[in-house]
Amino acid sequence: MPTPNGNVERNMHEITVVIVTRNRIESLLRTLGQLTALPENPPIIITDNGSTDGTPQRVRDAFPQVTVLELGRNHGCSGRNFGVKHARTPLIAFCDDDSWWEPGALTRAAGYFRQYPHLGVLAGRVLVGEDQHEDPVCEAMRTSPITSPKPLPGPAVLGFVCCAAVVRRDAFLEVGGFHPAFGIAGEERMFSVDMRTKGWALAYVEEVVGYHHPSKIRNPGQRTKTITRDTIWYYCLRRPWKYALKHLLLIMKQCGRDADIRRGYIEALRAAPRILMERRVVPPAVEEQILKIESFY
Repeated sequence: MPTPNGNVERNMHEITVVIVTRNRIESLLRTLGQLTALPENPPIIITDNGSTDGTPQRVRDAFPQVTVLELGRNHGCSGRNFGVKHARTPLIAFCDDDSWWEPGALTRAAGYFRQYPHLGVLAGRVLVGEDQHEDPVCEAMRTSPITSPKPLPGPAVLGFVCCAAVVRRDAFLEVGGFHPAFGIAGEERMFSVDMRTKGWALAYVEEVVGYHHPSKIRNPGQRTKTITRDTIWYYCLRRPWKYALKHLLLIMKQCGRDADIRRGYIEALRAAPRILMERRVVPPAVEEQILKIESFY
């Protein structure tokens, strides 16, 4: 169970910032320096996925106003769920430990959520690195073929970048948050289709900007393995077998050329009997929207 260093008090704030982290204290401290300087002065919750580098205490020493939840072990992307449950505001702004929000972005986001009560996820524009180049995923969201039955503040989407996204807390809790078996890499896809299945809309909004300065502490091989495994699980959990089996075949063909893909493939299949007990295929209307962005079928 997480042990907080303090309670998030009920207040006039509309948005709490939630960050999941593990063993990346230097980039986290930089991020907190940016976030605590925001004019919105949002409550901030850190969920620590079992860091061994002293992260919890160093955050408490440097930023005593920040709440730290020590989870004790690595919960992957679902570490964020603890922070969302602990928050007391109607909106949650996610950051990674190497990303932060532009001043005024959270105020603009809150206004859009008030204006569009059916909005469940607002995907912000992501500017990367010191040169602030746009993340390529922004163009994909900007030109999204997804449609929405209700008006939105920007293009309807079925995905987002979690390091720069704002969610409605009630909607997040309604879908159960991020799946506890998934890691941090591509976890947004299944969460997005679950939100759409529950009737919540997702939109990309250019005016809400986040900055991402990717940490140098990364393991590309582990990331490839995790993405492979979680992609297989996503298809098996949410998609009709016709598409799940096609995608499984595509990944299987890559196993001989990439050891990390092969590791992810094997891990996914070993856990398949347990994972498949939770299989819940998306309804036809949501599947129709998904197919609009899967041009390879």
